[in-house]
Amino acid sequence: MNKSIISYFQGIYSSKTFIPLHEPKFIGNEKNYLNDCLESTFVSSVGKYVDELEEKTVSYTGAKYAVATSSGTSALHVALKLLDVNENSEVLTQALSFVATVNAIDYCNAKPIFIDVSKKTMGMSPKKLHKFFKKHTSVNQNGECINKKTRKIIKACVPMHTLGHPCEIDKIVLICKKFNVDVVEDAAESLGSFYKKRHTGTFGKIGIFSFNGNKIITTGGGGMIVTNDENIAQRAKHLTTTAKVAHQWEYSHDEIGFNYRMPNINAALGVAQFENLKRYLYKKKELTFKYSQFFKEKSVHLVQEPKDAKSNYWLQTLLFKNKKKRDEFLEVTNKNGVMTRPIWKLLNTLEMYKDCQRDSLKNSKWLEKRIVNIPSSIIC
Repeated sequence: MNKSIISYFQGIYSSKTFIPLHEPKFIGNEKNYLNDCLESTFVSSVGKYVDELEEKTVSYTGAKYAVATSSGTSALHVALKLLDVNENSEVLTQALSFVATVNAIDYCNAKPIFIDVSKKTMGMSPKKLHKFFKKHTSVNQNGECINKKTRKIIKACVPMHTLGHPCEIDKIVLICKKFNVDVVEDAAESLGSFYKKRHTGTFGKIGIFSFNGNKIITTGGGGMIVTNDENIAQRAKHLTTTAKVAHQWEYSHDEIGFNYRMPNINAALGVAQFENLKRYLYKKKELTFKYSQFFKEKSVHLVQEPKDAKSNYWLQTLLFKNKKKRDEFLEVTNKNGVMTRPIWKLLNTLEMYKDCQRDSLKNSKWLEKRIVNIPSSIIC
């Protein structure tokens, strides 16, 4: 079976040498806008393309405000800072995620708590989340959600739209609201994904996206904060520009800020990429259809978008019967120049997070042993 799959990939991508997992495509105005940016000399954190990329994000996602950052990780870090996450705080998140999700929590000197995911979405399970709240927390007279075990305040919840597939984010937000916990959506991988006709990243108090080189559109390196709260948006921009107080010539800063603003040269690339986002999404759907036709004859399952969701299908995903089958597939594909990857190791198994509080993570462990991401670059 594995040999026939390798031949299929080689045919799809017209290559018998190397097939990457996900490479960017530059088919529009990228060179024009980059040249324009160079000629303007505004290549750093000030320039028209940064503003334009924020405007395009607002227009496309339906969020009221957007603030461009240097990476998705920096966007998440600042989002948590905006909610006053600190050393006396804890943040609920999922163990089945990229390490940046939990690193951003640690940057705030807070502790993560790992909640299990749902098999059907690969994102945080509302059922498991509610169970944790009921069993392990109480709301004090100040309206703060307190962890009964540690006595710390649970300030935020960070669910992830895993591999571009929306989680049941509406249920998660409602549950968190009952316990006075704010939601920050890690929508890093899900630009172009919708849940119940609403774009991911716009359900929680704050959402973040990534424009890394391997995402559905790229700025080379970059991210975006989105919110419907004007005060949060203004403070996000202030914090990401070193907390500099506006003045014609003086350098004055009113708090500890971060040099997290996206450079104009990166934004120029992103604006050109955004112009082709709808085409990329269409091509992703085409690839999904081709894969679904091929793999329905195989003894593996191609992951499809969850109920009520419209996924961007950022990475195409296979689900194997067991870890042995998964590992055999990973070995033979990579030895034959087809780049495939397992999903990330569960974050609670990493040395720096192994002592963090967690639930059973039953579904997370099950998925970790079976998921493989396969070549997902669009074919123009």
